[in-house]
Amino acid sequence: MGIQKKISVYLLVFAVCIIAACSPKVTKTVVKPTKDNPIVEKVEKPSKKFTEANIAVLIPFKLNQINLKTATKAQVERTDMAIDFYQGVKLGIDSAASAGLNFKLNVYDTKDDNSAIASLFNKEGLKSSNLIIGPVFPEGLKYITNFSMINDLAVVSPLAASKPSDFNNPKLISIVNNINQHAEKVADYIASKYQSSNSIIVLINPKKTADEQFAAPLRKRFHQKYPSHIVQEFTSTYTFETKMIKNKRYAVIICSEDVAFVKPSIDKLYKLRNLKTGGYDLNLFGHPTWLKQTYNLDQLQNLNTTVSTSYKIDYKSSSVINFIKKYRAQFNFEPSEYSFKGFDIGYYFGKMLAKHGAKYLDFITKEKYKGLHNSFEFEYNPQFGYYNTELMLLQYKNLNLTLVD
Repeated sequence: MGIQKKISVYLLVFAVCIIAACSPKVTKTVVKPTKDNPIVEKVEKPSKKFTEANIAVLIPFKLNQINLKTATKAQVERTDMAIDFYQGVKLGIDSAASAGLNFKLNVYDTKDDNSAIASLFNKEGLKSSNLIIGPVFPEGLKYITNFSMINDLAVVSPLAASKPSDFNNPKLISIVNNINQHAEKVADYIASKYQSSNSIIVLINPKKTADEQFAAPLRKRFHQKYPSHIVQEFTSTYTFETKMIKNKRYAVIICSEDVAFVKPSIDKLYKLRNLKTGGYDLNLFGHPTWLKQTYNLDQLQNLNTTVSTSYKIDYKSSSVINFIKKYRAQFNFEPSEYSFKGFDIGYYFGKMLAKHGAKYLDFITKEKYKGLHNSFEFEYNPQFGYYNTELMLLQYKNLNLTLVD
């Protein structure tokens, strides 16, 4: 796609980044007081019928950082995520509108700057929203928390994998699973497939802060829920090798996302499994970020490597094929990861508003949604808000990633 064509999208986005709001009219008729009728005031209340949903989208287009006349391809690509996500949300809401509800979509450029977010707080289009999608990044989500709570506004965290406890907002709706959920998913799967009598769970944990974020909830889950399972912990696969026992099944979890550490660790495990004299019975479980990194595919497959994820597109699915066709026809772009995520969010919440009106929050813990990139099944915490519990496990098979049942 040419730069000029991409820039034209910015002009379109700029055009839709306007504030449009409407509120129910309240008309009041006052009758002059008399002796027999000291005060008569007739108030005509607004209709309770829900005919239009107001949705605000707060994303960092960063229009203030781009000169639309001189922008380079690199500058344009830096904001691809925002445009792709917005276009996905728009297509999702347009699709939900077929249920008969009118939608008013107010789009704001947060510029990835809290001062820009603050300037929106007095906008009636934001205050009158039935739903706010965004900000995208954790700092923006923290900044909008008080505004959300004071004005009783639900806020969707669309892309951040942060823990809901980081925000303390009972009106927050977290879409992306956090690292604790990934750890619990992996631990539950291992416990269901490995008998405590003949198996050992091994955490390879270099003990850096990032490693502990995955290791700590794994350790906790096994200790609290599966105390009969043996859990060992080593800082490297080389130390682990010295403690291995023949005739034991090993579920080895590498807790790191550091490529420089992970690659030699996988090499070592591959050799241990395939020793010429008879290898060890071990399978590998990885950090969720591995899916965006590059490792030896043959080794991962040989080790039956399993990784948790909240994003998987089945390009053979008819719904995915239809979405891609509609996306291309409307935007002349190929959808990205953020397009799929935006569509599922726009479509799901659009449908909930169309079905349940302003009280849709009462139903989101009751209705499951199977999306293009992941499913939504929400639970609620009165302190941290709503959070999606749906996660998938993928295993390397036949040179591909296959869903684990």
